[in-house]
Amino acid sequence: MAISKINTDSLGTGSDTDAITLPSGTTAQRPSSPSNGMIRYNTTENYLEEYSRGDWIVLSNIFTASGGTEVTSGGYKYHTFTSSGSFVVSSGSKSVEVLLVGGGGSGGNGTAGGGGAGGYLYQSAINVNVQTYSIVVGAGGAGQNSSNSPTVGNNGVNTTALGLTAIGGGCGAGTQDGTAYSAGSGGSGGGGATYSGVNPVAPGSGTSGQGNSGGTVASTSNGAGAGGGGAGAAGANVTGSSASIGGAGGAGSNAQSAFATATSTGDGGYYAGGGGGSNSSSFGSALGGAGGGGRGVSNDDANMASLGLSQNGLVNTGGGGGGSWNYGGATSGNGGSGIVIIRYPI
Repeated sequence: MAISKINTDSLGTGSDTDAITLPSGTTAQRPSSPSNGMIRYNTTENYLEEYSRGDWIVLSNIFTASGGTEVTSGGYKYHTFTSSGSFVVSSGSKSVEVLLVGGGGSGGNGTAGGGGAGGYLYQSAINVNVQTYSIVVGAGGAGQNSSNSPTVGNNGVNTTALGLTAIGGGCGAGTQDGTAYSAGSGGSGGGGATYSGVNPVAPGSGTSGQGNSGGTVASTSNGAGAGGGGAGAAGANVTGSSASIGGAGGAGSNAQSAFATATSTGDGGYYAGGGGGSNSSSFGSALGGAGGGGRGVSNDDANMASLGLSQNGLVNTGGGGGGSWNYGGATSGNGGSGIVIIRYPI
């Protein structure tokens, strides 16, 4: 049987060099009972789509994006932002994953708790389209010197991207010369602290879904700071009737370790570890949590420093800074800066 000639005028074309005008409409206006082979232009998403095998398939959505440090690994493209910048989608639209870590809080002043880690926030599906997205990577909180008019420490700065915010970590608590300095709340909270003659200072709280609280100190402690909270665990407490050994920082999270491996960032696959508390004992230093947390200062800090353990939170992990010790002009650790990583399949 002969096939009838298609009436090209009815399809919106007047010549062989012209174009066919396809049906168009919003996503909500798709046919209610579609059949395989239907083609239309989606005015909501601005792309050509076909109905095939029970679903609408994108035909013309060529996705192109730039920004940050770009690498391809394991079938994904990664955009890593270690400082503030822009994620630019120049064509198409796509669902992307994003990991944000806020800046870590500084360690506390005097005899002090460790800083809380920056908030750890992962979103598995965010739709992006043609536009420029501002990326803000939060700085870590700056440490303070215990012999120079000690004050409350500094919280980390929030990290923002694609409409999400990872809260900066809270600073550690501090005590010196009979004065108490409050712990900060944030993505994770700073650790508590106490010293002779000063009632225990409470730890800071973490943000639900982003981190944990700092550790607490016993009411009769001889002088030590608890660990700052991390994304994976609260800071370690200081317990016992005469405890003088600081609490370790809470562990961070390695839930997105594939991001760390592909981009060569993080701390052994972890991000957002809490800082260690300070230590009036000479038996060692309270370590920071996995994920870039800085160690606390000890009464024997000159020897501990020889081990090469940094008191600062690791940059671009959101790690909390370590707490300082009451004497000797020790400076509390800086919090580590945050990071943003965006990935999508290629």
